[in-house]
Amino acid sequence: MGRVVVTEFVSLDGVAEAPGGEDFRYPNWSFEVDRGEGEKFKEDEAFGARALLLGRRTYEGFASAWPEYEGALADKYNGMPKYVVSNTLTEPRWNNTTVLSGDLVSEVTALKEEVDGEISVPGSLSLVRGLVGHDLVDEIRLMTFPLLLGHGRRLFGETADKSAWRLAEATVYGDGVLVTVHRRAR
Repeated sequence: MGRVVVTEFVSLDGVAEAPGGEDFRYPNWSFEVDRGEGEKFKEDEAFGARALLLGRRTYEGFASAWPEYEGALADKYNGMPKYVVSNTLTEPRWNNTTVLSGDLVSEVTALKEEVDGEISVPGSLSLVRGLVGHDLVDEIRLMTFPLLLGHGRRLFGETADKSAWRLAEATVYGDGVLVTVHRRAR
């Protein structure tokens, strides 16, 4: 049985928009802070995933970048199964990609039954909100940067109901980057 694992870069004020993107008021804001051994944490996380689950915009960013890279991490991303939730993408160009265009709950529930291991959801803010709203997330990993950005899309908006999470891990890396791992308490 698969586990949906959300993994996000966030600022202290909860902004998760474009941490490594150019089209934002503060381009590449996550690179302003030294992550130290946090880089290894992110690599280990990627190597531990069995599949990627992405929203269309994050998928397009990954699909335009990762095929150009070389090395073990690029090989992992380029070779692993990828699932993109989209009603507009019809012909994915990144290898091993499946488009999920049906009901989110049905599609992700079936994916969790099909994949044995971690289904990593990096970025993909709209998708994450939908997954959390339907209680489909098993774990949330946040890499919180000691920055207040003041504006931008935040990771969480209003939810239909409260949900309980258990802190499983907390580690500080580099120049004060806090990594927390929260597991759904069911």
